[in-house]
Amino acid sequence: MPRRSAATQAVSTPAVAPKKRTLSSTIETPRRQSKRTKRMGATPASSNTTPKKSQYFGHQTDESDPETEVDEEGSGYEGEETDAVSSTPVSEEAEGDEDDYSEEEASSRRPTGRKKDGNASGASKGQELWRPGVKTGLGPGKQVLIKIPKARESGKTPYKDDTIHPNTMLFLRDLAGNNDREWLKMYDADYRTSKRDFDTFVESLTEKIIEKDETIPELPAKDLTFRIYRDIRFSPDPTPYKIYFSAAWSRTGRKGPYAGYYVQIQPGGSFVGGGLWMPEAPYLALLRRDVDRKSHKLKRVLMEPGLRKEFFGGIPKDEKKVVKAFANQNTENALKTKPKGFDGANPNIDLLRLRSYTVGKKLKDDEVIGPGGLSRITELIDIMVPFITYLNSVVMPERDSSDSSDGN
Repeated sequence: MPRRSAATQAVSTPAVAPKKRTLSSTIETPRRQSKRTKRMGATPASSNTTPKKSQYFGHQTDESDPETEVDEEGSGYEGEETDAVSSTPVSEEAEGDEDDYSEEEASSRRPTGRKKDGNASGASKGQELWRPGVKTGLGPGKQVLIKIPKARESGKTPYKDDTIHPNTMLFLRDLAGNNDREWLKMYDADYRTSKRDFDTFVESLTEKIIEKDETIPELPAKDLTFRIYRDIRFSPDPTPYKIYFSAAWSRTGRKGPYAGYYVQIQPGGSFVGGGLWMPEAPYLALLRRDVDRKSHKLKRVLMEPGLRKEFFGGIPKDEKKVVKAFANQNTENALKTKPKGFDGANPNIDLLRLRSYTVGKKLKDDEVIGPGGLSRITELIDIMVPFITYLNSVVMPERDSSDSSDGN
């Protein structure tokens, strides 16, 4: 009990300063005050003590702050703190100290390397109402609503399953001039309408092809049509989309080792063709062997009147001219010299150099759009059936017909 009497005497006699320090040292510091002490590095002597020069503010000078001088000269807080020792509990004193931090002490607690955004008001990244850098002319909290265009109206021409609508050609023409992802997102409605129009046309054309070539199976449009997205990984052209719709029919759909038919719809570049384009090495070796041993089989097919008229420009029935016209359509990937294992003086060297065996014909837009498009494409595919049948008999021969075909 002697300490309590000493504390009472110290409070009643303010002139004795050492007793005050003894009393404050005996008071147990609360837990939240100790955490603050660890963060600050040292406990300040009093709340009005001017901190040392901060390392985070390089613009500070040695001149004293006028506001600090006023606090040092005219502050009577020390006497008030002495009275609070005996009347205020320790927990209330700790809570009061947290509110008395100066602005310089609070700024010294901020971590380095983070810049405070004045417009964010302490919000975390991604949650701000507005961030600088986006020049929209709008203030915080404002939104921009962009109306997405609707699909084109069909007009006087209704959409039909067995025709290509003129709007499909218009969309492909616009895509050729705006081949980027942002534009296609904006006009997604036109893309979906045009893609649906082409898919229904493919389904109608499949029925016609099956009537002409019984080896073609009935497959859904998704197994016949090609994607509109381009593979730009190894291409110098960075445009992300094809500017045409296309589909292929073979015994295994659009993929596989078999020869097949190909249809492409494009403004000013529609195309109908068929054959084997860049077959794998084993299948190409089979074709070259058959051309070397039995070239008359391929030449007989190429001499058909329909092929000469529609695919070879109406040339006369001349074997050399027909072979030259066929080779000219496949010179893009042909070899410059003789293939390995063959003589350069071979009479069929023009056919042996080829690495693709295809025929094709370009169509005008008027031949594709409208009710006559389906019949025109079907007519060209019917002409190519003997050519496709010959290629498949060489590349993927059937067991029951392989022996009989060798004698022809």
